[in-house]
Amino acid sequence: MPTVRVAVTPIMFRWARERARLALAALESAFPKLAEWERGELQPTLKQLEQFARRTHTPVGYFFLASPPDETVPIPDFRTFRDEDVARPSANLLETIYTCQRRQGWYRDFAEANGHTALPFVGSIRTGTDVPAAATLIRTMLRLNLSERQAERTWEAALTSLIRLVEEAGIMVMKNGVVGNNTHRPLDREEFRGFALADTLAPLIFVNAADSKSGQMFTLAHELVHVFANLTALDDASPRRISRDAVERWCNNVAAELLVPLDIFASAYNRETDVGQETQRLARRFKVSTLVILRRMFDARGITRDAFWAAYDAELARLKEHAPSGSGGDFYATETVRVGRRFATALVTSTLEGATLYRDAFRLLGIAKTETFNEFSAQLGVVA
Repeated sequence: MPTVRVAVTPIMFRWARERARLALAALESAFPKLAEWERGELQPTLKQLEQFARRTHTPVGYFFLASPPDETVPIPDFRTFRDEDVARPSANLLETIYTCQRRQGWYRDFAEANGHTALPFVGSIRTGTDVPAAATLIRTMLRLNLSERQAERTWEAALTSLIRLVEEAGIMVMKNGVVGNNTHRPLDREEFRGFALADTLAPLIFVNAADSKSGQMFTLAHELVHVFANLTALDDASPRRISRDAVERWCNNVAAELLVPLDIFASAYNRETDVGQETQRLARRFKVSTLVILRRMFDARGITRDAFWAAYDAELARLKEHAPSGSGGDFYATETVRVGRRFATALVTSTLEGATLYRDAFRLLGIAKTETFNEFSAQLGVVA
């Protein structure tokens, strides 16, 4: 009996592969006829098509379209790459945004049902507001004490403390470097570094943990500015970024001022010292990454733009070279960081109280087993 094959427009195979950020060579071992599929010389069987759809994280129904769908990022997109607008979003990015939108929607319903009032700081500043004034307002609302942060042992400890303060203020913070809990689907830090979903009841910040540890604090600060300005946005926040967009430039400036106030920095900055040595000293003092310190040196006109770019790229290369490899760590601690303690606590509590179905909680958390859920709730300190 002849093999039954499925008619698929050849361009759909290449589109799905590129959407998943997979090279042809990476798929040819599993799909040795893929090049022929892409050239239209051969068609797959239904089983092969289903397998290819799973491997590229593509809904199988898409393959029956005559041409690729026009997929766009579902939130305002402020990213740029080499000074050009970023075009096709990856499947990993889209799924991450959709997941966070579902979580935000659930939390908004939860907040309304439990009588939560609107958070007064969302929309409390406007784009273009005086940078020091905007940073001071955010710092005050978060009860962010610079002296206490400087007393932290490391800037990574300072980042953890900042996340805690942000969540205590009412903002969900989710930090993940993969899609859900799938370690085979890493997020691309070159595609995006974070996004903010502004909302008066359920604001949410996502930080791409695939980015360097040194970059995550600046991303968090940048997304905080978006929330306070009530601006939902996807971006590639970076201390090095000097965006063409006025809003993004303003957000970057406020983020830098929030972490390291320029007047305090200027009084501590010794311009006569070697840039490398002074960068390390000030990073230890202010408990931020060396990359943020380099940006503040530039802002204080201590180094030229060319010197800033050269020093920044050299420091970034050094940090990448000495970056520790991931060790996996404790699943429950990792899960808490990935979904955020504020969201996780609310969802687990609602589920144990019977207000949310276990099925829905599992889907929102990316958990498959009741035993895992129960242990996770115990780790959070939430009991029935």
